[in-house]
Amino acid sequence: MSLLSEISEKRKEIKTDGYLMSLGEWISLYGADEIDIHPEFQRFFRWSDQQKTNLIESILLGIPIPPIFVSQRADGVWDVVDGLQRLSTIYHFLGILKDEDKSVLPPLALLGTKYLPSLKGIMWQHPTKKSHSLPDEARLLIKRSKIAASIILRESDDTAKYDLFQRLNTGGSQLSPQEVRNCILVMLNRKMFLWLKKLADYEPFRTCVALSDRPIEEAYDLELVLRFILLAFIDVDKLKKVGDIGVFLTDRMRDIALDDTFKRGEYETIFKKTFDLLEKRVGSNAFKRYNTTKQRHEGGFLVSQFEVVAFGIAFNLKTSIKSEQIASKIKSIWSNTGYTVWTRSGITATRRLPHLVPLGRKLFGK
Repeated sequence: MSLLSEISEKRKEIKTDGYLMSLGEWISLYGADEIDIHPEFQRFFRWSDQQKTNLIESILLGIPIPPIFVSQRADGVWDVVDGLQRLSTIYHFLGILKDEDKSVLPPLALLGTKYLPSLKGIMWQHPTKKSHSLPDEARLLIKRSKIAASIILRESDDTAKYDLFQRLNTGGSQLSPQEVRNCILVMLNRKMFLWLKKLADYEPFRTCVALSDRPIEEAYDLELVLRFILLAFIDVDKLKKVGDIGVFLTDRMRDIALDDTFKRGEYETIFKKTFDLLEKRVGSNAFKRYNTTKQRHEGGFLVSQFEVVAFGIAFNLKTSIKSEQIASKIKSIWSNTGYTVWTRSGITATRRLPHLVPLGRKLFGK
């Protein structure tokens, strides 16, 4: 098939529409539950109060706001694909934004800005001080302001909105790769997202990975759970075809999210047994470098050690794991050239995984 034929074919798979809408209309959609902004996403989007204020200021000053991308579901409800934080900020300012439990959040009080310093302390409707409420004329400015809607119609290919979400929220976005995956997973299969989150919150796992606050804020703990699920039992031959690890994780996550036969219970059992063992035998040293000279564990979490230890133990759980040897085998990794050669600086996951995963299976299968 030629390039032009491929372009023509793929363009047919995505049906779109678009038109300008007043903010009053966007507000009405939310009040009527005709738009889903996925309150679960709020934990992944981290706009400060200053960023929120800047958006409201831009609306008041008549500065154009980028379009909101939505996907039309079978029930007619719009799923927000891009623009969630913009809409959330507007709903928050109006005092109508709800959290995951359907509880209305406290309304947003604005900060002062360079052009509108008098915005400081202003609310849409202050409960006690009229002087701190947005004037009626300014409210009308906001309600009459327009933001374009770009709509992926329900006749489009089923994966179109997830592809679009990923494209629009990767690269220049503040989201980490796993936060983007989490958002896609919520749209695809919310129950599976909650399941991954439950595993990430499992105390023995948290003890063993011993992540600092920043990686957890960026959902790296969920990425590690996803790596475990997708790579611990992968065929060795397929490891050589993984390619870019980020693309692999996203594509395979989407596959299992849509697979009704995926056995979450079996994976959960193996996951918990693996980290129960690791917590008991090595605790927070499970994935830290072992200094063979000083004979002690040092530093922070190493994903390469996670790939050897966690995957290796999980793979051998049903056969020959000798739990009393786990600590010594972890230490032995740092004297093993099969490990040290493939964990040097500059070695990507694509290159190291075909070597480290079999290493872990062999090491913990003895």
